[in-house]
Amino acid sequence: MKKRTTLSLLFFVKRTKLLKNGEAPVYMRITIMGERLDLALNRSVNLKIWSSEKGACVGITKESRMLNQFIESIRGQIYQIVNDLKSENRQINLVAIKNAYFGIEIEEDKGKKIIELFREHNDKIKMLVNIDFSPETIERYETCLKHTQNFIRQKYNCEDLYLFELDHEFITDYEIYFKTVRKCSHNTTMKYIKNFKKIVRLAITNGQLNKDPFANYKMRLKKIDRGFLSDEELKTIIDKKFSTNRLEQVRDCFVFSCFTGLAHSDLKRLSREHVVTGTDGGKWIKINRKKTDNLSSIPILDVTQKILDKYKYDPYCLAHNVLLPVNSNQKMNAYLKEIADLCGIEKNFTSHLARHTFATTVTLNNNVPIETVSKMLGHSSINMTKIYARLLDKKVGQDMKHLNKTFVIDV
Repeated sequence: MKKRTTLSLLFFVKRTKLLKNGEAPVYMRITIMGERLDLALNRSVNLKIWSSEKGACVGITKESRMLNQFIESIRGQIYQIVNDLKSENRQINLVAIKNAYFGIEIEEDKGKKIIELFREHNDKIKMLVNIDFSPETIERYETCLKHTQNFIRQKYNCEDLYLFELDHEFITDYEIYFKTVRKCSHNTTMKYIKNFKKIVRLAITNGQLNKDPFANYKMRLKKIDRGFLSDEELKTIIDKKFSTNRLEQVRDCFVFSCFTGLAHSDLKRLSREHVVTGTDGGKWIKINRKKTDNLSSIPILDVTQKILDKYKYDPYCLAHNVLLPVNSNQKMNAYLKEIADLCGIEKNFTSHLARHTFATTVTLNNNVPIETVSKMLGHSSINMTKIYARLLDKKVGQDMKHLNKTFVIDV
């Protein structure tokens, strides 16, 4: 924890250095963090009206009032200097106070800069790739760094800013930059700001930044319905015949996710080591999610087993020791849009749509308890699973049918 700066001021006279007129010179003693500095104030006073206990003059004479007013103005000036040093995140010591008091301009270390600290952070996490951080996480921080550099160039017409220059206005303009210049959605913007906030918190923890520019800034994600496939749409995709192996393989991988809930990053690395025999004697997929490292436990259904059998001897799968020929997420999303067009389905097809379809259409709306769905999705809490939980009208209708027999009235 950063030590609190302690400052005290004492005004006194030097009785051993009397002037020719018999008055004593007035001094100010600045004590900070146990170190002290005596400064002459170029004022003198008759010892008869000076009180050592009060550090000021006594009496109501014009001479007493003027000297006391001068002392209070000096006191206020010193405290203002200290406050200015704090707000600028500069070192508070006797030299800095003395230079500011006498108006001496010196080249002073103003601390780290934003981009400088951001680069240091990214360089450190790169050393922990595939240990504590995934390549995707590192790429995300590198992208955020690039956007932060571009924002500073555009708004401040410079390459970097000192940390003490960060304020609430910087953060709000940073948000506007992503939403206007970068054309990012609200939630994507919040994710970038969350990454940047980590850098700011790091600076505060290290004692490099005194004030938190995020103090009055609220980060809220908007709820977005990412959609899912209905029973009919899922069946249409399963039954569709494609003229190219490329689209057929993408369809198979997508359908596999619809019946397992696996995210693309986990689907792509799925291997034989992840298939085990469960206590029920059936085959299960047990894999730690790449995103959270939480364990997903998913029983292999007949439909998913058929897909695994189909690619058992696929050259790509054998060469890469994986169970399915999964493309990159970018390619897969592009091909899924082709599949959607060919199937006549007007929905925003992405690989993540399969995970939502698994949670909604395949499980929850077929009476699978949400606790079970949560375990299969690899969530750490039910609250995370609720994001995926939607009840279709068909399911609501089925659940309410028994009321027809329970409540019978004659009208």
